[in-house]
Amino acid sequence: MAKMSKKHKEALAKFDKQKEYSLDEAVKLVKDITYTKFDASVDLSVRLGVDPRKANQMVRGSVTLPHGTGKDVKVLVLCTPDKEEEAKAAGADYVGLDEYIQKIKGGWTDVDVVITMPSVMPKVGALGRILGPRGLMPNPKTGTVTMEVGKAVNAAKAGKIDFKVDKFGIIHSAVGKISFSEEQLEENIRELLNIIIKLKPSSAKGTYIKSVYLSSTMSPGIRVEEKSAD
Repeated sequence: MAKMSKKHKEALAKFDKQKEYSLDEAVKLVKDITYTKFDASVDLSVRLGVDPRKANQMVRGSVTLPHGTGKDVKVLVLCTPDKEEEAKAAGADYVGLDEYIQKIKGGWTDVDVVITMPSVMPKVGALGRILGPRGLMPNPKTGTVTMEVGKAVNAAKAGKIDFKVDKFGIIHSAVGKISFSEEQLEENIRELLNIIIKLKPSSAKGTYIKSVYLSSTMSPGIRVEEKSAD
């Protein structure tokens, strides 16, 4: 078993792991127990009462966080030449088609978001085995397969994030940085939770949101009282 660090012990001593905290209390605590020397990410984990193995209970979507994620998002746009200027003007980091498809086939995936057009999806579809496991595969449901590539780039750069329930029924998502104010983190978290609630499948029975945990890079998780985040 890994030895617990002194900082981790200090963090655990500051809160009760069995207790549910209101959202504002949890945000204050996560800032208080984060000891990293870098600007740590703040993450939310939401356990849902769904069965992801059933197609009609799959929960996935996107949300534009009011204050962004605090991360410099690198965007690749795979498009035809007539759309390249639009993508570049919107701030895309990489723009092209065949050369980037070959690059990805060679193992390059140094981007955060991939945006493409419906007409080139047959080519992009061949990259599913590489992009899919990394959460980079473009999807019309999340707005990353679109003719409005400039608009999609702007949204990605502004803090739009995609999320998807994993095989254990949990959604994990970054909601900001530890340097954000308490108010910024709370607003980002509420926005994400509101979208998740709206996406509740009609076939899901019983309790939908089973638990919510807030943590930062290398910090313990703090349980959030679901009702306080409404």
